[in-house]
Amino acid sequence: MPGFENVLAVRRCLTFATGLVECLCFAGAVFGWASLVFILKTEGYFSSLCVNTTGVNSTHVLDCSGQDEQFSLVFTIASFMNNFLTLPNGFLFDRFGTTVARLFGIFLYTTGTLMVAFSTSALSNLLFPALSLLAVGGILFLMTNMQVGNLFGSHRSTIITLYNGAFDSSSALFLVIKVLHESGISLRASFLFLSACSIIHLLRTFFLLPRNFIPYPLPDRYTYGISCGKSKALSAKVAANGISQRTTEETPLDKDAPVKQEKSFRECFLSRFFVLHLLWLSVMQLRHYLFIGTLNPMLHRLTDGEPSLVSQYINAFAITQLCGVLCAPWNGLIMDRHKGKPRAAGESEQEADLRASVLSLFLTALQCLLFSVCASTPYLPLQYLTFILQVLNRSFLYGGNAAFISIAFPSCHFGKLYGLVMALSAVFSVLQYPCFALVKGALGGDPLYVNVGLTLLSLLAFIHPVSVYLHCRSLASQRARSRAVTASS
Repeated sequence: MPGFENVLAVRRCLTFATGLVECLCFAGAVFGWASLVFILKTEGYFSSLCVNTTGVNSTHVLDCSGQDEQFSLVFTIASFMNNFLTLPNGFLFDRFGTTVARLFGIFLYTTGTLMVAFSTSALSNLLFPALSLLAVGGILFLMTNMQVGNLFGSHRSTIITLYNGAFDSSSALFLVIKVLHESGISLRASFLFLSACSIIHLLRTFFLLPRNFIPYPLPDRYTYGISCGKSKALSAKVAANGISQRTTEETPLDKDAPVKQEKSFRECFLSRFFVLHLLWLSVMQLRHYLFIGTLNPMLHRLTDGEPSLVSQYINAFAITQLCGVLCAPWNGLIMDRHKGKPRAAGESEQEADLRASVLSLFLTALQCLLFSVCASTPYLPLQYLTFILQVLNRSFLYGGNAAFISIAFPSCHFGKLYGLVMALSAVFSVLQYPCFALVKGALGGDPLYVNVGLTLLSLLAFIHPVSVYLHCRSLASQRARSRAVTASS
């Protein structure tokens, strides 16, 4: 039935396109915090924490370090909730399916936008729950959209990576709101519009996404959406038979492969790979979160508080975030460069994937080191390069995180391990707030020593690729010895 196939093709293309727009325009907006802070400062949020002090030559200056500290705390809590709640959100999604998870995410996101819309300088504390709700709702948008890659077979990983890049780029949403604010459109009007856009999210939920999950591999003539009569029955049958996979699992294409004894979740959690991967993610994520959370006061320091210059650099930072959607697929190409090439004799697919991941893990750590060095250098024009390295490294970091977990561990544990590594890294990222407090307090506003310490800490990320490389080399040596023994016998 060509007509039926055409309808399915159109529906899948609409699902992909609208999902990309949703991730690009909404999901990761909270990471554009620096642009929103610029607006909030002009609106007088937390302005009561600014105090008059005596500067050099007995001049009176306004010290707003307390205000900056509150803004940093808002972002710290929101970024923590974004990662830490990935674990329960993953269980919610796996247990109740796409519709329930998205309705919950839409409710959180809409509540967050309404809280910002009706907040005022007198109700500045509303920012704490509002930004957290935006972060958690946004990550649910991403989580439920990544399964769309299952609709496109051989392009599955590319689409998943693209959605992750779009999530990074969506931080530019707050830049758009900042530009509109400078043009006379109020903060309340912008966030009320974002609240109204929840209608679009609801329409996608019911018409362009399944009630449960998109299975992988995809069954023939698979349909989904509220208008498809077979969708619910097929989805239920797929789920009952255990064919449906979690959205981010890298399910093997070879269904005839021999069943092997998989590691237990506990064995995976206590393994060297998991511990080092957690360290790899945590130290780099802390560097990124501290940079984003302190970008506004850092630019104020480097520009001597010149508002137009601060605005110029914040706009440049937000614009570079748009490039995340372009940078994200590069990491996938690096990790998939061995696909289609003959493997060494006796080498498994997982071993080949692990070997290919070494370069990706190493490049990500190297990018973070270069980014940290540039961010630590108190030279204003250099920050343009810092912005470029930051968005490149961030797109590599999160795509590489999911890809490595899918390669190194059994697919049946992917959801739990992915949620766990994000949750534990979120606990580590809370260190950004005491770092900020240390800069504002004992260091007198000079972040140099903290930046140097974080740069040295980022060197720990290189342990992970070295460990994976040594593991792959050990496996290759074992194969070589086995071949030698076989040949001699």
